[in-house]
Amino acid sequence: MATTSISAASAGDLFCDNACADQCDSIDLCESSCFDSECCDSNFCDPSCCDSGCCDLGCLDSITASLRKVIQPSDRCFDDFISPMIDFVHFEDPRNLTELRPIFVTHQVPDTLGPGNIPAGGSLQLFAMQFRLALTDRLSLIGVKDGYVIDNSEGALDGLIASGWADITAGLKYNLLRNTQTGTLLSGGFTYEIPMGSEQTLQSIGDGQFNFFVTGGQRLANGNAHILSSFGWQLPVDQEVQTTTVRWNNHFDVKVTDTVYLFTENSWTHWVKDADVGSAFGVGGQDLLNLGATDVEGNNLVTHNVGTRYKPSRRFEAGVAYEFPLTEFKDIIEDRVTLDMIFRY
Repeated sequence: MATTSISAASAGDLFCDNACADQCDSIDLCESSCFDSECCDSNFCDPSCCDSGCCDLGCLDSITASLRKVIQPSDRCFDDFISPMIDFVHFEDPRNLTELRPIFVTHQVPDTLGPGNIPAGGSLQLFAMQFRLALTDRLSLIGVKDGYVIDNSEGALDGLIASGWADITAGLKYNLLRNTQTGTLLSGGFTYEIPMGSEQTLQSIGDGQFNFFVTGGQRLANGNAHILSSFGWQLPVDQEVQTTTVRWNNHFDVKVTDTVYLFTENSWTHWVKDADVGSAFGVGGQDLLNLGATDVEGNNLVTHNVGTRYKPSRRFEAGVAYEFPLTEFKDIIEDRVTLDMIFRY
């Protein structure tokens, strides 16, 4: 490839003369050539040149330069990937990223809940903001749950839940495997849900809960398709009042144009252990709530979605997804629409 003949010094001049970040997008080294040549392991897209070295020579203003001393840019050599949308509280992107991600969810509740067909219905809406901060080239701080829940539920849920603030969930993620030539990623980490939300929204229950996870990704078809998969174990500190679950999430996408991706995802939740005290609705609360049910042990919920993402550059992407249950057991989901935007550094 022609790009591999460019020296490190000339590559630095090329990037910095016209602002490194813009040049990285326009010459398309990171988004196309990177993973089918040795550029990631030389001086083109690797943070040693593009994201820290050459660009600090004068093409970044002082504010951005100061920011780089504390927060690292997102991994440039996997810019062809997109982030998953299903079970967004637990399905973590395996890349090391620095980003802000506003999310809106409108969630329809089934007309009846559990084996007792308890009357329900209505909907819930969530306005949330996630963040990810790359602290090193492998370690990142992640905040995956917060925001405000608007209650429009009916029936039994209407008397059980009301509008209010969600708990805040944050943790650490570490990149265990990063192969730029094969396009393979594997990361692991944990989050802790801090019980500081609104009690009337069924938040701030017990002493919080941990989620331990591993998440991986693989580039396919020379960057025109990708798979992601994660497995997690959600463990409450106080198992008397909250249920314990395991989760397996999967994502597959295809790049159909330079800026548009189509994707489909599925999420499996298995309730490992009931709460000792709580409701007997026969539902657990899916991903946003932990209802502390006493009769969900052994239940399985599988949901599926279809969606699209618009990604005009490495700095921004926006997505929409429609999600629905595949199993006869629906827990609290009839269907769900999720919208998000990602502003990435």
